[in-house]
Amino acid sequence: MNRLAVFDLDGTLLDTAPDIRVAANRQLALHGLAPLTLAEVIPMIGDGARVLCERAFAARGREAPPGAVEGFIADPDLEGGPLTQLFPGITALLEALLAEGWRLAVCTNKPVIPARAVLAHFGVAEKFRAIGGGDSFPTRKPDPAHLLATMGLAGGGRAVMLGDHANDMLAARGAGIPGIFAGWGYGAPHMALDNPVAADVAAVHAMLRNI
Repeated sequence: MNRLAVFDLDGTLLDTAPDIRVAANRQLALHGLAPLTLAEVIPMIGDGARVLCERAFAARGREAPPGAVEGFIADPDLEGGPLTQLFPGITALLEALLAEGWRLAVCTNKPVIPARAVLAHFGVAEKFRAIGGGDSFPTRKPDPAHLLATMGLAGGGRAVMLGDHANDMLAARGAGIPGIFAGWGYGAPHMALDNPVAADVAAVHAMLRNI
């Protein structure tokens, strides 16, 4: 087997929303604005840290002031804060795929330094041949060039994209590879587009065997 499984990060591998909320609210508080609820933050995730910060301020009727985006990106809670966890079953899934000869990669719109740091925090960074962040290449998901560049870093070949956002499914479609929608993540069901939906992590392994 010489297959490549490419994973999104936030909402697919990691439940990062609680710490993302803390980091966003830290910036809002610096400017006297009310904090966001977790329900408000979750739909903001998927287009990278800069866009999320801008959405956080927009939700409070403001444009992101100078320095807010940079402060948000540098926030230590984006690099494996105390509330972030791997989704249940992820480590077992990664180990099972590696044992079967799969290569693994991450393609995320999160900047690559915090993406790599949070994966290292949970001891899984070395399982991935490549980590393509939102600032690793000139483009980001849903542009398929971001996914294709990440696949290239991981050695190319037959691949499948797993993610919880329409950006992941659109990137897979544009790259000409199958997609599996992570139904346990942050995306709404319509974001699966016409791709199969894995209700939970345990369902992914069997689905990959059939792609």
